[in-house]
Amino acid sequence: MGVTLQQGLAFGLVGLTIVAFIWGRFRYDLIALGALVLGLAIGVIPAEAAFDGFRNDVTVIIAAALVVSAAFARSGIVEMALKRVLPLLKTERSQTPVLTVAVTLLSMVTKNVGALAIMMPVALQVSRRTGSSPSRLLMPMAFGAMAGGMVTLVGTAPNIIVAEVRNDMLGTPFGMYDYAPVGLALTAIALIFLAFGYRLLPKDRKGAVSMGEALSANGYATEARAPEDWVSANSTIKALTEMGEGEVRILALIRDGQRTTTPRGNVKVKAGDVLLIEGGPTALEAFLAASRLQLVRENRPVALMQPTDEVQVVEAVIGRNSPLSGQSVRAVDLYGQHGVNLIGVSRSGYELTQKLRSAKLQAGDVILLQGGQAGLPGALQALDLLPLAERDVRLGSVRKRFLPAVVLAIAMTLVGFGVLPVAIAFFGAAVVIVALGGLKMREAYAALDGPLLILIAALIPVSDAIQQTGGADLIARWLSGAFTYLPGVLAVGGLMLASMAVTPFLNNAATVLIVAPIGASLATQLGYNPNAFLMAVAVGAACDFLTPIGHQCNTLVMGPGGYRFGDYARLGAPLSLLVLLAGPPLILLFWPL
Repeated sequence: MGVTLQQGLAFGLVGLTIVAFIWGRFRYDLIALGALVLGLAIGVIPAEAAFDGFRNDVTVIIAAALVVSAAFARSGIVEMALKRVLPLLKTERSQTPVLTVAVTLLSMVTKNVGALAIMMPVALQVSRRTGSSPSRLLMPMAFGAMAGGMVTLVGTAPNIIVAEVRNDMLGTPFGMYDYAPVGLALTAIALIFLAFGYRLLPKDRKGAVSMGEALSANGYATEARAPEDWVSANSTIKALTEMGEGEVRILALIRDGQRTTTPRGNVKVKAGDVLLIEGGPTALEAFLAASRLQLVRENRPVALMQPTDEVQVVEAVIGRNSPLSGQSVRAVDLYGQHGVNLIGVSRSGYELTQKLRSAKLQAGDVILLQGGQAGLPGALQALDLLPLAERDVRLGSVRKRFLPAVVLAIAMTLVGFGVLPVAIAFFGAAVVIVALGGLKMREAYAALDGPLLILIAALIPVSDAIQQTGGADLIARWLSGAFTYLPGVLAVGGLMLASMAVTPFLNNAATVLIVAPIGASLATQLGYNPNAFLMAVAVGAACDFLTPIGHQCNTLVMGPGGYRFGDYARLGAPLSLLVLLAGPPLILLFWPL
């Protein structure tokens, strides 16, 4: 097959893929897989290279970063760090800058979409408590997460892919902190703009209610005991109520078998006291972690069906013919008969004020059951319980608060000093976190963004087809003719503009896979060092501030923020212009041509 024909087929494959992305009729990952199969069929992708993307370091690093980010979210360390700050945030004027800075800093050490996922519940909680509009908080946080992701290698997928392109060209990839000089400067500009620019966003938008929020609208009643080493000096009912931040209620205090309904705020909680508390699963989990109270589970561990079985919590509705209907938990002996513990009850319009094990259950009650993952389905069937839509409920599990931060710090230090490659360090960090209990295997699998990983792994051979057939050099020669007599800063700016223009219609990872090899070839054609051009591609692809579809951060906040398609340009267009004006000079300052 002639070179010209191969180039034509490769360009046709990429063009067809881009059209399919823009059309939006099919999923991104399915389009990428289809492009891979078509590339094999027409011969522009060799059979031996078909699965290169699945074993590429880029795919491994992104997958590991997603697991580490999920462990951060699980640990609660971010909420703990912001605990003293959040009550001071009364208005949007203070809330937006502080929350945006927090998510930006976090995105520098974890993947930006993971950082945003960690901080979104915090922002929504602040919004509910103060009456602020979520639409004024979430989009600045999404843009801040994208800006912060530019600072380190693992902050965003474009940085990882560009580093791999540099490795292919020059033999060495960009390091963990090579992006920091340009990234920090642009991030500072973005944060200053977002601190005031959030006023450009609509204030009256209402976010969509998630299934999890709908299911937890009534809250669960459960019991928590003060442990034997409890320090009661400052642990009054009032102090504990404040830890619940308005989302957890203390319904009763049980001491020496005596129940006090709605105890006074100055009552001190002593070791061995049991509190009957009510709230949503997420709020209850955060409250138990902050207060050090221990969930009451019939004083016995969860029965596991297999040595490798994991403890799981499920939500279920008591059916009309369930043996639980009309019975108390004590009478049914859930643990002895079925190996599960009941840890929470929700009943619409009813406030539970007696001990959980003594309360009579009714058909229609929603309960939380904890047990071994293998044994729970059988227990649900035997008890005629109807499981609710699956969501992440962690009430009753143990948080490893500092483990993810410590492991990640070690990994980044090893990478920074060149002891380990990035892929090995972050893969090892993910494995260590799971092995030490910072995340369960089930949660680690759930953290892996399958569509994104498939998209990247399938498009890597497609992108390589453009380079292997000489297509990237061909486009670079065309562009070099246009850029030959332009100053270097305009050539870098033009490539950054091209990346920014393409990214809103594709995925940022797909943009880099296509544009980065072209940028590197363009630099060679013009006689410039390719570093500046690769940096321009990374910055342009990372700064998708114009649409909800080009970057996962934008998509993540669209529903909760109640945003429309055009809202992104309100805040994103001026921010994109700032990046486009400041980016090229900054790149050339640190990466001269």
